[in-house]
Amino acid sequence: MSVPLPFDLARMYDVPAAVKRAGMLATLNALGDWHAQRCAPYRAARETLFPAGPAGTIEALPYLPVRLFKSLDLLSVPREAIVKTLVSSGTTGHTPSRIHLDRETSVRQGRVLTAIMTAFLGRQRLPMVVADSAALLRDRTRFNARAAALLGFSVLGRDHFHALDELLLLDTEGLDAWLAAHADQPVLLFGFTALVWQHLVQALRRQGRALRFPEGSWLLHGGGWKRLADQQVSHQEFKAAVRETLGITRVANYYGMVEQTGTIFMECEQGHLHSPVFADVVVRDARTLQPLGAGQPGVLQVLSALPLSYPGHSLLTEDLGVLHGEDDCACGRLGRYFSVLGRMPEAELRGCSDTRVLP
Repeated sequence: MSVPLPFDLARMYDVPAAVKRAGMLATLNALGDWHAQRCAPYRAARETLFPAGPAGTIEALPYLPVRLFKSLDLLSVPREAIVKTLVSSGTTGHTPSRIHLDRETSVRQGRVLTAIMTAFLGRQRLPMVVADSAALLRDRTRFNARAAALLGFSVLGRDHFHALDELLLLDTEGLDAWLAAHADQPVLLFGFTALVWQHLVQALRRQGRALRFPEGSWLLHGGGWKRLADQQVSHQEFKAAVRETLGITRVANYYGMVEQTGTIFMECEQGHLHSPVFADVVVRDARTLQPLGAGQPGVLQVLSALPLSYPGHSLLTEDLGVLHGEDDCACGRLGRYFSVLGRMPEAELRGCSDTRVLP
């Protein structure tokens, strides 16, 4: 008997804090026991680093450093039950993380991702442009993080058009024709932030031209902000350039990682990242690891009710962020909301927009 999800899929952003905390705490304590019984390295880490017994608060839940997935093969199911392995997109020369999924975990991730996006985009599947190459999707059993995200998000759209070729060159003529054939309704453009910037926006600028996506179209993008920050490109400049070159005004960023596929934190109309009902976030002091309150920057710990095949339910990331509040965002969505400030100093650049595809 696996650990069930604590809430209905339709209640993604309308469960008040007291109810959510109780449900998530019970689920995450149960997941901790599930993985401790089935994954010896996780059990050893939990017993060594954290007090015995169930946690009394979300902040007291045991967690693993996310980079542990680079050095250990962590599974909580028999290896023959694995149907898919995701590989993180670390920089060349670094050991990638490997995340092993069984069928039940993969199904849970897909259902929750769809429910999160439905809450933002609506139920209608829009025609979809992917700012990437279709070549990434050739092996359906072993993906790097970028390819896994492309496949996962592709279910949100229809009539897909991959705007980049295998060399990541923009197919301007093909995109023109596709947009002309879908001019009568909004379109969903999906891509990793750095690829959208470099291979769509900047490519069009070099050509001295712009495209016009239909009115009401969306850009959904995530990852790769470190690369844009190195080029001194701000969130505001990115959005302005998207409006100028693509004619898209509805732009939403998301925060997520391969170690918790299916759990993403979407950007709302106020520019905040929101915790869905099956996930949560804790900000910890970078030196003491004590939990911090709103307005205090620290290291992000991310929690997810989804992973069954590997102990990825409570992870200390290498990202810095700041919590803004809970249940009181002006957008009306309930849950904790926050911003990501960047990577910790000396942390490995491991964004999903890394264009390397492992063999």
